[in-house]
Amino acid sequence: MAHRADAVAPLLAKPDAAATPPPPAKRNKYPFFCAVLASMTSVLTGYNVAVTSGAQIFMAEDLGVSDAQIEVLSGVINIYSLVGALLAGWTSDRLGRRLTIVLANAFFLVGPLAMALAGGYALLMVGRSVAGIGVGYALVIAPVYAAEIAPASSRGLLTSLPEIFINTGVMLSYVSNLAFSGLPVHLSWRVMFAAGVVPTVFLAAGVLTMPESPRWLAMKGRVAEAKAVLDKTSDTPAEAEQRLLQIQDVVMNSSGNRDGGGGEWKEVATKAGVRRVLAIVLTMQFFQQASGIDSVVLYGPRVLAMAGVTSNTLLLSLNVLFGVAKAGSILVAMALADRVGRRPLLLVSTGGMTAALLVLGSLFAAFAGAKDDAAVAAVCVAAVVAFVVAFSVGLGPLAWVYSSEILPLRLRGQGAGLGTAMNRIMSGGVTMTFISLYQGITMAGAFYLYAAIAAASFVFVYACLPETRGRSLEDMEELFHTK
Repeated sequence: MAHRADAVAPLLAKPDAAATPPPPAKRNKYPFFCAVLASMTSVLTGYNVAVTSGAQIFMAEDLGVSDAQIEVLSGVINIYSLVGALLAGWTSDRLGRRLTIVLANAFFLVGPLAMALAGGYALLMVGRSVAGIGVGYALVIAPVYAAEIAPASSRGLLTSLPEIFINTGVMLSYVSNLAFSGLPVHLSWRVMFAAGVVPTVFLAAGVLTMPESPRWLAMKGRVAEAKAVLDKTSDTPAEAEQRLLQIQDVVMNSSGNRDGGGGEWKEVATKAGVRRVLAIVLTMQFFQQASGIDSVVLYGPRVLAMAGVTSNTLLLSLNVLFGVAKAGSILVAMALADRVGRRPLLLVSTGGMTAALLVLGSLFAAFAGAKDDAAVAAVCVAAVVAFVVAFSVGLGPLAWVYSSEILPLRLRGQGAGLGTAMNRIMSGGVTMTFISLYQGITMAGAFYLYAAIAAASFVFVYACLPETRGRSLEDMEELFHTK
């Protein structure tokens, strides 16, 4: 009986052993560090775009810059970013993702330096335009690199990093505005621009230590190098093998020309799935900017002044509060994108933006012209904070995340470039018309208009966007029928 019991014991133990689930694979931290380093260029993007928010006060006093010139100077960085955005796809498909990031840093060195040394409006425009080209490059390449280096388990988190760092740059520009506001007028705004020059060389050198995108390497036929990168950036060896097979399958089914880059644009005319993806990318980028976020990012002090705040120091201090709220709330999207999903966050975001803009518009409609009214100013500040928080927990970062992950590999570089071009056109349109808009239809009318656009974005998300959480980039081709 003892021998029989001994023989049966292993059989009895076997189901228990089989029932024990394998330990979950640990998330690989290496792609996180790569994505962080690549996304640091986005700090310079946010800094250079938003630094004029406070600097314009001192430029107007020092150089006599008019409201019309401020509108153009603030918005031209977005218009010239079109050049960088449209070239970024071509550049990244030929030179690689890393060298394209280095090129963006070169523009961020030259442009702000020219502005810091400018003696008049013309050179300010030249420097702002050069920086704009760098903005376009950075906006395209940082999310593309993050998406292509990341395993599916953390892609939402890692592709949120560029937007997180953009918001960090915005916040730092507001801190710079406040910190240097006490300098003599002719120096203060120059130092604000010059502060953004220093990090560029160090960032460019750091980027060269990163691995190249495995998808770009595979597109160029460098499969062994792609495999080595995937081994370093996947959660498990099995996932690395799976990702390589998926990438090779997509590459083999694309144009067939490894050095052509960018895929076959004739698919836009012949494949409904490709047209749908491009329409989603362009529409999301339209709504992200047309809903008016730059009206408070670049004109926050002006909006608060219209609400009755009269002290420059208080205006710049409250601007820092907006920057902190915007940068801090983006961490919520970073934490929840891969847990809750893209669609719920986008719905909460667009709904919250609509409500906050309606409150802001109603406030200006009811209390237009109020001066030194603490209650009105407090409600205005609360509404602006609610707006930037709602934007930053959803539509702000996830427009980039969603766009990067649904584009098919063969069109990803150019598709991301087109999306960024739409984003910059709308940003430039909002920035270059905001002063004229509120002077024409009142501040209340301007915010009611943005509220209507935000409401339309809610409807679009609800009706048109499927959930993409947890899917590999190659799975997107099945979801959207782009093969």
